[in-house]
Amino acid sequence: MTINHHLDPATIVAFVAGTLGEALSVVAASHAAWCSTCRQAVRDAEALGGEIFADINHTPVSEDCRATTLSRIDSATVHRFPKPPAQRSEVPMPLARLLDGKKLADLKWKTKVPGVAIYELPVAKPTKGKLLLMRIAPGKAMPEHGHGGEEITMILSGAYTDGLGLFAAGDVADLDEDIEHKPVVEAGEPCICLVATEAPTRFKSWPARLIQPLVGI
Repeated sequence: MTINHHLDPATIVAFVAGTLGEALSVVAASHAAWCSTCRQAVRDAEALGGEIFADINHTPVSEDCRATTLSRIDSATVHRFPKPPAQRSEVPMPLARLLDGKKLADLKWKTKVPGVAIYELPVAKPTKGKLLLMRIAPGKAMPEHGHGGEEITMILSGAYTDGLGLFAAGDVADLDEDIEHKPVVEAGEPCICLVATEAPTRFKSWPARLIQPLVGI
């Protein structure tokens, strides 16, 4: 598998710092689990953060404060990627944990519009944004749209093309509110994506906006 599209450097820094939202962190960790380039970028950012902390003047803290801080760090990094397995599985380990071992074919997909099915994934409450799986039929064109905030989409299988290029298995589209695109799924097989959004999608056409509450993105 050749991965051509990677996480934005700002996303990697936020992921390492624990300031990236939970839904976005799941996708970032899932991509890094499959992508050696982004795994190394995460390690480099962690090393840089360690050097910065080492240069800060230390102030003694109580054991309670230390325990609370470490607990928050553990919580912020709950979706960290483990050592990659020798053989790539159907889904990355951070996502597999949320699926409780279920295979993609066994999920209770909900068809929202012809050719588009969604499976919502659990995130903590309150959490900004959504985390979901999307299954889009071969040849299906999504309406042209922008984003109300950051959106990270990882391709698990299949592929799509848009004005930014071809996105296939392992690739990630790390987009913000300045990007508008119209993904078209390649022929041959459905495109299954892991998607995290900060805010609702901004569809350009009124028919797409009309059915947006039904789709739920």
